[in-house]
Amino acid sequence: MSRKNYLFTSESVSEGHPDKICDYISDTIVDAFLTADPEARIAVETLATTNKVVLAGEVRGKNAPSSAQMEALARQAVKKIGYEQDGFHWEKMSVDVLVHAQSADIAQGVDQSDGKEEGAGDQGIMFGYAVNETKSLMPAPIHYSHAILRVLAEARHAGKVPGLRPDMKTQLSVRYENDKPVGVETLVLSTQHDEGLTQEDVAAIVMPYIKSALPDGWISSETETYINPTGQFIIGGPDGDAGLTGRKIIVDTYGGAAPHGGGAFSGKDPTKVDRSAAYAARYLAKNVVAAGLAHRCTIQLSYAIGVAKPLSVYVDTHGTSDIDNAKLEVAVTEVMDLSPRGIRTHLGLNKPIYARTAAYGHFGREPEADGGFSWEKTDLVESLKAALL
Repeated sequence: MSRKNYLFTSESVSEGHPDKICDYISDTIVDAFLTADPEARIAVETLATTNKVVLAGEVRGKNAPSSAQMEALARQAVKKIGYEQDGFHWEKMSVDVLVHAQSADIAQGVDQSDGKEEGAGDQGIMFGYAVNETKSLMPAPIHYSHAILRVLAEARHAGKVPGLRPDMKTQLSVRYENDKPVGVETLVLSTQHDEGLTQEDVAAIVMPYIKSALPDGWISSETETYINPTGQFIIGGPDGDAGLTGRKIIVDTYGGAAPHGGGAFSGKDPTKVDRSAAYAARYLAKNVVAAGLAHRCTIQLSYAIGVAKPLSVYVDTHGTSDIDNAKLEVAVTEVMDLSPRGIRTHLGLNKPIYARTAAYGHFGREPEADGGFSWEKTDLVESLKAALL
């Protein structure tokens, strides 16, 4: 029997965290390639350290951005985040672009040709998850960890929190009673700040924003609160800790509340199933829960490089559904073509919609008019119900 009363903890990191800077640069470059050629192939990794950014990877596409353009995109991304520090400055940093053409061996396995359907860009396993404990159908700890950092980032960009710098992270230990989230047991928030601000000053600045991001009553006198627990956080960003693309995969997904296949999303075009199939799995799991077919749902997909159809489809509703999981496995394959091409077509993924995903989670966001976060739609509800009749 599963536990009903427990604590569960998740963390989030801001757009100014070293790893998230790298994700944002990589996805900014993905968007540039897809703008030039919707069928472009991109796998670009970013490294950031003290006043240094390195881009490396493999690309292919028409009218592809040049090395000089990629350097300019990296600078623009860092400027947009807000880095103008001595140790990391968008204008003063050096940028090395070590990006080359995609391997012909990979291309021949993935590309569509006479008698051969477009295959997956790599082997791998991908998971999607949804749970009905928040409006977004995301686990509460990661949902609210993201929410706190988003309101603080918005306030920083609007000039409402002078003295706070871009590098932030938060962690919430959420208390569950009868399997429902009811409050925050422990809150940790660390934010980079200007010299001269004390720990007490920082706490006074951030606490109103933290409370505004959480449900009423979730912070109480019994909540253990740690704001900048080391005392100060002046040296931050890549000047304090090197960053890499793809190093925050749990932050990007479900905060540890669900399995993860291990593949990162950022820096990859949607032929890479690490990205697109993970989006599809979330989309299907969310629609299962939105349809009232389960309170909680995990979906796993697996692929082989060059092979179009998924090798396996697995659904687990964790004992929260009256419908047999095997029937749901059949239903999800009936309502959506899970080949790489089918996923990209259904969700409209061949668009420059990825830089916005790089911080504050790839899931639990609102679908956007230009196709951004299309995998958060719940437009398969009726189709799933019909498939189960």
